[in-house]
Amino acid sequence: MTRFQFDCIFYHVRDAEKAISFYSDVLGFRLTSRDVVARFDIDGVLFELVPTQGGRDLGGNGNARLCLKVEDISQAVEYLKAKGVHAEEIQEVGNGKLTCIQDPDGNEISLWQYD
Repeated sequence: MTRFQFDCIFYHVRDAEKAISFYSDVLGFRLTSRDVVARFDIDGVLFELVPTQGGRDLGGNGNARLCLKVEDISQAVEYLKAKGVHAEEIQEVGNGKLTCIQDPDGNEISLWQYD
């Protein structure tokens, strides 16, 4: 059985340095790590800042995503397909594998398998 676990909430940002400064210096969030993304611990919740790629338009309605961690992303995708949920093609990313699905209202949910 596929097990879905809460991973994080993240925002895409255009200027990572400016965003890190805002969340650290203005809001007082503690930066816990940084590699491809910047991670903050907000009262036990993992919050990440992810740099945009290719000039992505962030839109006016926000861009937060619910991220769920899975042990085997291929198995998770097969499970979701059996439930009638479409998953995007699995992508290799800097620290693992990623795919996205949508809830019935079109809200994006990211599934991550970390290396």
